[in-house]
Amino acid sequence: MYENTYPDKRFQITMDFLQKHVSKSERILDLGVSNPLSKIMEKEGFSVQNTSGEDLDLDQSALQNESYEVFTGFEIFEHLLNPFTVLNAVTCDKLLISVPLKLWFANAYRSKTDKWDRHYHEFEDWQLDWLLEKTGWKIVDSVQFTHPVKKIGFRPLLRYFTPRYYLVYAEKIK
Repeated sequence: MYENTYPDKRFQITMDFLQKHVSKSERILDLGVSNPLSKIMEKEGFSVQNTSGEDLDLDQSALQNESYEVFTGFEIFEHLLNPFTVLNAVTCDKLLISVPLKLWFANAYRSKTDKWDRHYHEFEDWQLDWLLEKTGWKIVDSVQFTHPVKKIGFRPLLRYFTPRYYLVYAEKIK
């Protein structure tokens, strides 16, 4: 049973999914700077290297220069203007990514204090599926899950029932 608190539930589901599809002997390139989830992955015995915080809309060289068997990107693609170029630049045969799903009852997230912490995309599942297909990936497994919040109100209630995240494991089509 998952704990209904942020970020425990999201991290637990992601780790269960990762352990299901990735061997600890495989090298992982994790999109984005070192973060709490990549640290959990390392603590669990995975070999993880993060990108350096470069603007991936303009520079995908890290994806082409690093040696890795698995590509991960957890809650990163919603911040990119052009996730197509990033997914197209991945050089390995396996990827695990998650994105926030578009919620019909809430606007896309935009921080009022951080100009970089905003969502350019919040996907419907079919949109991410299509993006992966167009960049040469075949979805092997996926899961959607909710993101409850500890607030009172109509929208917080809806978050108990409405999937917020979409987690995908895909393999490169050869």
